[in-house]
Amino acid sequence: MAGGAGSWVVSYTGMSADNIKGLVLALSSSSFIGASFIVKKKGLKKAGASGLRAGAGGYSYLYEPLWWAGMIAMIVGEVANFAAYAFAPAILVTPLGALSIIIRCNFAALAHIILRERLHIFGILGCVLCVVGSTTIVLHAPQERAIESVAEVWDLATEPAFLLYAAVVLAAVFILVFYFVPQYGQTHIMVYIGVCSLVGSLSVMSVKALGIALKLTFSGMNQLIYPQTWIFTIVVITCIITQMNYLNKALDTFNTAVVSPIYYTMFTSLTILASVIMFKDWDRQNPTQIVTEMCGFVTILSGTFLLHKTKDMADGLSTSLSIRLPKHSDEDGYLTEGIPLRSPRSINVD
Repeated sequence: MAGGAGSWVVSYTGMSADNIKGLVLALSSSSFIGASFIVKKKGLKKAGASGLRAGAGGYSYLYEPLWWAGMIAMIVGEVANFAAYAFAPAILVTPLGALSIIIRCNFAALAHIILRERLHIFGILGCVLCVVGSTTIVLHAPQERAIESVAEVWDLATEPAFLLYAAVVLAAVFILVFYFVPQYGQTHIMVYIGVCSLVGSLSVMSVKALGIALKLTFSGMNQLIYPQTWIFTIVVITCIITQMNYLNKALDTFNTAVVSPIYYTMFTSLTILASVIMFKDWDRQNPTQIVTEMCGFVTILSGTFLLHKTKDMADGLSTSLSIRLPKHSDEDGYLTEGIPLRSPRSINVD
């Protein structure tokens, strides 16, 4: 036991000061963002009661103070998250978003009262699996890459491998937005979340680049004189606006208990993939660490699958259900069994 404890101490003290700063900032970020989902969802529901819902293309939530309270909490969390990326690699910071799922899961009873959404105990177990997988990844995260200027980040972003990834992501986003969103956005949860996650992977890379530029500027090496800094800024603003728009649609249309873990899993997976391609994180790790991280992802995906397929065990039925909402669901908008895919407010009863 003493030897085991010693190895943990060595592992911890082996973390760089920047990685520790990034870890603390990421933990703070998750707390604010996790709480903001519940508050924003309540604001969306209140706004939808008196105007056109966000899921139907409306923006009445912009006049709802409760939505803005949740938005402010999310902004605080995102600012902390932004700062975290300046100090630690994405493969360390991004999985810690699972902690916001813990907060949302801890709010499950509160969500049942405030948002009138149900979450079965196996749904909570799915969230726990997501957290266990994330913890596995964090414990084997690489050290941050040493970068001396934003020009170095630009060189990494313009290498053929990452340019190919960015082109594929942009093509997929355009197809989703212009073809799938009009036809399937209201019935297929993966459409809205797909747009958020794909765009999010590019935004994180730009956020990291901008964060590095600001960190170097504050340390005395002015990076604001480089045009690359402002290009990354434009990309960040564009991506964040797109993410917020489609995330609002997803939250207004589908159950928060389902949106949160799916969005987390897709966003995290794509972000780490983008980071591996652009910053070559895995080049600084041995095969054991990489395999362990992959096992962490499998655990996360298992938790998400469980959240998708959880059924209401009260009826003791073992029939597997589809994730899509049936055309003839019950009048409250819930699946016959299990976690309701859509929010009750998003179901229009004729």
